[in-house]
Amino acid sequence: MTEANQIKYLRVALVAVGLTFTFALWPLTILWPSGWSWHTEGRSYYLEMIIAIYATLGIFLIVASRNPRAHRSLIWFTVWSSVAHGGVMAVQSFSGDHKGHICGDVFALFAVAGVLAWLTPRQNLEA
Repeated sequence: MTEANQIKYLRVALVAVGLTFTFALWPLTILWPSGWSWHTEGRSYYLEMIIAIYATLGIFLIVASRNPRAHRSLIWFTVWSSVAHGGVMAVQSFSGDHKGHICGDVFALFAVAGVLAWLTPRQNLEA
């Protein structure tokens, strides 16, 4: 893949992930709670906090899509925090009745990490 195509696809991926983080997480917890919501009994302050954090990250990823090279640290934070968060959730999904998360939010976080890691330039190309 050429460098220009890599950056073009990275921009698309950043917008797609950013929009998903910002607008789709809450609806997913309603449509598929066993795959996206960890605390489904009553009001979940935890869920509200997670959605707020991911919505904020989503907005910054959309901003980063304008110039991905200048925002590589944010992109790599998204990659590695997705791996860490997905890893913890993968382990936790095997306790109790949480196995639906393997196909839901755990898979989604690993997919986000993989796509962004694959498309993000490894070296500083601004020089």
